[in-house]
Amino acid sequence: MRYQIITGNPKQSGLCYSIQKQVENGAKAGGATVCISKTNNIGRCQVCDDGWGLCRDSSFCTFGRDGFAQLQSEVQEADLICIITPVYWAEVEESLKGFLDRLRRCEFNNGALSGKPVLLIASAGGSGNGVLTCIDQLDRFCRHTDANIFDCISINRWNCDYKGIAAYEAAKAMAKGRKPGVSIG
Repeated sequence: MRYQIITGNPKQSGLCYSIQKQVENGAKAGGATVCISKTNNIGRCQVCDDGWGLCRDSSFCTFGRDGFAQLQSEVQEADLICIITPVYWAEVEESLKGFLDRLRRCEFNNGALSGKPVLLIASAGGSGNGVLTCIDQLDRFCRHTDANIFDCISINRWNCDYKGIAAYEAAKAMAKGRKPGVSIG
């Protein structure tokens, strides 16, 4: 089982990074092989041609050589996905947003994400505000690509002790094969 963590977090420390490590450890505890991809070098969509370019029909982005195609391939090959973002101005981190915008266009008709379980995590520092609008953006991405939302976790510095445990357990449950939308107990 291949568990793909996608993050726009530019830091190697702090709240968002610690949650990423919790997810990584949980997925490994569940028996998955974990791959981590950072989107910090991915550019935003250039809206080619008439607004779609080749992305809609061929699932191919013609813009630049910034690592998008490699990351797109990693997402397509993954069995399970976790998207983790710090919250900036109540939104998804900019490079991750750019990646997701391009991926959504490329996967619109492809279906490579259709039915894949995705764990969504928004990590807000500072005031702790903005997680709901950020999660909403991630939710729309999943709806557009027909990905299956496993869970949404919003984390801030006041709840990271128990939400970190929830992130670990969610990743572990995913890796062990729990299906989204299936009741337990």
